[in-house]
Amino acid sequence: MANIYNNLNLIDLNDFPVNWWTGLLDKAHDIMSDPAAYSESCKGKIMGTLFYEPSTRTQMSFQTAMLRLGGTIIGFDNPATSSVAKGENIKDTTKIVSGYADIMVMRHPVAGSVKAAALTADCPVINAGDGGHLHPTQTLTDLLTLREEKGTLENLCIGFCGDLKNGRTVHSLIKAMSCFKGTSFVLISTPELSLPAYVKTFLSASGHSYKEVSSLDDAVGMLDVLYMTRIQRERFSSPEEYEKQKGCYILDNKKMAKAKDSMIVLHPLPRVDEIAIEVDDDPRAMYFKQAKYGMYVRMALILTMLEESTMKVPLITGRAYKHQICSNPLCITHKETYLPHYFRGDSTMLECEYCDERTLVE
Repeated sequence: MANIYNNLNLIDLNDFPVNWWTGLLDKAHDIMSDPAAYSESCKGKIMGTLFYEPSTRTQMSFQTAMLRLGGTIIGFDNPATSSVAKGENIKDTTKIVSGYADIMVMRHPVAGSVKAAALTADCPVINAGDGGHLHPTQTLTDLLTLREEKGTLENLCIGFCGDLKNGRTVHSLIKAMSCFKGTSFVLISTPELSLPAYVKTFLSASGHSYKEVSSLDDAVGMLDVLYMTRIQRERFSSPEEYEKQKGCYILDNKKMAKAKDSMIVLHPLPRVDEIAIEVDDDPRAMYFKQAKYGMYVRMALILTMLEESTMKVPLITGRAYKHQICSNPLCITHKETYLPHYFRGDSTMLECEYCDERTLVE
């Protein structure tokens, strides 16, 4: 076993201690209180944004964050307009862009892709979402929203509803909130869209209680926070599979009437039909305000990563297995075949360093 370091990268929020997260939230709060004081903090700095799949809030909030800090931006929001369309691999694309930029933000539809990029990048890399795997900056957004709106990150009952299987925002937030005292979880989904085993294992190991239910009506009354998610068309193997799940959960005023007056509703957005428009007028609906919080926490993140560029956080903690194959067909190692196959674990069960999928030793 050996630790492999590169730059200070944010791939998984749980790679950092909790006091690092709360420091970011403190800085985001300070920026909100006096934005003008930070307006030239990144003057002369360049951020590269590589968005291999569509995004509105994450991409624009990162861009706005850097511009509000006085920096500039390069990159693409459509791989069809870059050399990716010619078949260029992740290593070459990120190697080039990281040579131009001081910090890089990447979103990609394949699990583990951002860690793969960070292995050889020449500047810090921020994970803006890698397939259905993780989305740490959305989690920071969620944490800031919870702390600002609930006044605490402890002793909260949080319900997650919708696509818990493919919802990277759900996976990241559950892992983060497991680090705070008294958190309990209610997982609301169909059996087909239930939380992946590796996240349940993480939950069990953390000692927090959770229950799995299929009815939003039955669960909403017990919650302090309801985190709604979209049934993600792009994560399904066929339109038929998507149609079977679409519309399973819809939050409307009738369901909101069963909730606590103090409950708040979050959603990473975009929404399709899972939150009725009528709910927007409810003072407990926080999803638009949540999106604005995201800009401030990303400002804090950019500043912190540039200021703490010498901080050491291991990128790889396992070791390379020449002939071991990740069992997850959606892992980046099946697409970018030049990547070394890194795994954590023992002689019988391994975890892929890129996508966290469990794999039996061959």
